[in-house]
Amino acid sequence: MVKETFGDKLLSFIIHALLVLALLAVLYPLLFVLAASISDPSKVLGGEVWLWPKGITFRGYEKVFQNNDILQGYGNTILYTVIGTAVNIVMTILAAYPLSRKDLAGRGFFTAFFVFTMFFSGGLIPTYLLVKNLGMVNTMWALIIPNALAIWNVIIMRTFFQQNIPIEVQESAQIDGCSNLQILVRIVLPLSMPILAVMTLFYSVAHWNSFFSALIYLTDRSKYPLQLVLREILIQSNLKDMVGTSEESLAKSVMEGESIKYAVVIIANLPVLLLYPFLQRYFVKGLVIGAVKG
Repeated sequence: MVKETFGDKLLSFIIHALLVLALLAVLYPLLFVLAASISDPSKVLGGEVWLWPKGITFRGYEKVFQNNDILQGYGNTILYTVIGTAVNIVMTILAAYPLSRKDLAGRGFFTAFFVFTMFFSGGLIPTYLLVKNLGMVNTMWALIIPNALAIWNVIIMRTFFQQNIPIEVQESAQIDGCSNLQILVRIVLPLSMPILAVMTLFYSVAHWNSFFSALIYLTDRSKYPLQLVLREILIQSNLKDMVGTSEESLAKSVMEGESIKYAVVIIANLPVLLLYPFLQRYFVKGLVIGAVKG
């Protein structure tokens, strides 16, 4: 066993200290928002809430769950995330697996063509005109089809297939009479759970947090995703229907509005926070192995 030198111990201490600081920088805002969402708004605005809630109240959450726009947006976002992630995973697999096969004619050309699109795109206006001509404006598909494939994720998955699925296994299956689709479904995908978990997390978080596409393509409020509803609440301060300014004093309405803002932030991020622990054991392995080299 190699004995650690003073320099090794010092470096280890510095690394752990930096990691602790990074953890605090990430964790504290979450804890503060959680505490503020169940605290007396006057104490939050007065700067009395730092880590633990004070004057516990769930008034903000009551107002949130009484708001039909938020509940409808929540349902829309779940629908868009589930369908969009499913489309993303299927498209990524169908693009990455052929590119991982050495017997694909023109593999280098197709890879270069895909990578080219990472640096150059048609732009917002041509994309909007295309979506409009396809009749997808003000539909769910305008949020899903234009973003059906992320080239960076295709490269990561392709690399995973190349590094972790032995070509000998695929050739043996082919000799036994399996088609390329059967090899993919019966052999490659069962051995690729780590990278599939990573891709699921990447795509689902992207769909859950997306609001710009909805802002551009959706005009019907009943189809708004949660993030677009939250944008109106947090940025445009559209709280008058939730706090009832006609019945309460202005000061109390402002405080209640702050409580609602913190509550909707917690509610909006809760599904993602609950999803990660189930995928954590796959996440690091799939991401690291899939990004070793191109």
